[in-house]
Amino acid sequence: MQASGQQSVDLQNEQASLRGAVGTKTESRKRHAPTLYAIIVIKLLKGLIFVALAVAIYTLSDNDLPAELHHVLQVLRFNPERKFWVDLARQLGELTETKVLWAAGGTLIYSLFSLIEGIGLMLRIKWIGWMTILESMFFIPIEVFELVHGPPPESNRNAHPIVVVIILAINIMIVWYLLKNRQRLFRHAEE
Repeated sequence: MQASGQQSVDLQNEQASLRGAVGTKTESRKRHAPTLYAIIVIKLLKGLIFVALAVAIYTLSDNDLPAELHHVLQVLRFNPERKFWVDLARQLGELTETKVLWAAGGTLIYSLFSLIEGIGLMLRIKWIGWMTILESMFFIPIEVFELVHGPPPESNRNAHPIVVVIILAINIMIVWYLLKNRQRLFRHAEE
């Protein structure tokens, strides 16, 4: 009777130590991934910003866009008669409602990619890690091209090189970090 009681205590102690070891391994893995959490925050914020942009574009689809721009410029106390704003108003006037709705839909779909990446990285889904790596890698040559050649002459945008360098650095960091740590970060998906 005493032997079976001792075996029961030994079994309980062994199970407790196994639970402690498994818990420590999981906590250690999650605790040592602050860069992953930063990437998750970036992806989720990017997704939410693009969802808000898609909703804003959709709500403006049936409005008089040049008049809306003129009103916003007056509220912000910008000079709506400057050449840049006049050219932008002219281009907005050429947009049809269908084109604006397509832009809203495309923006919404793009935002879903970032939201899926953020949530998938939180859950440490292996294929989401690869999707994030490939998406970030896709933009690196575009940003390098933009830095070397500048924006196309027919576009009215003047992207500041510092902004492009920051975005390029973030994408390179995401690719490097996820490639280097993919085994450690997504190990549980294989088990």
